[in-house]
Amino acid sequence: MRLVVADTGPINYLLLVDAIDLLPRLFTKIFLPEAVYRELAHVRAPMEVRAWSANVPDWVEIRSDPEYTSKDAAEIALDEGERAAIALAAAINADLILMDDRAGAAFAYRRGFTVTGTLGVLDLAARRGLVDLARVFERLRGTNFRYRPEVMEALLTQHSQKER
Repeated sequence: MRLVVADTGPINYLLLVDAIDLLPRLFTKIFLPEAVYRELAHVRAPMEVRAWSANVPDWVEIRSDPEYTSKDAAEIALDEGERAAIALAAAINADLILMDDRAGAAFAYRRGFTVTGTLGVLDLAARRGLVDLARVFERLRGTNFRYRPEVMEALLTQHSQKER
């Protein structure tokens, strides 16, 4: 079993594009630190996200936020959810962190973690034939997801070439 810890972003966007069911098909369990859970349940989170957080599925395990005492300015600059996700990943020796935030992902990568975000999850799902990448990317474009268009286009091109 791969140990996977998620930050808020990938959970949020997979919910918004109705693709959250990909996670249990790709990974056995997703671990969330309490800080991430609080962000998902926050009153400012989208309604669909709050509704999901009120009834978390059994393939999600919420863990207490590990203590982190870093003096690293790069880590201190991250938000609470990102710091907690990285700390939890360290505490459980996770194989993968799901995180969209560039600074957070870069920090986790420098700490030796494998990191992927929403686009990486969707790419993996498409490679396994679990999702129509063009269709889900179209829905993702309708959210406030920040991305570099060339990354999405490159992924779409890769997948369309494989289908030929």
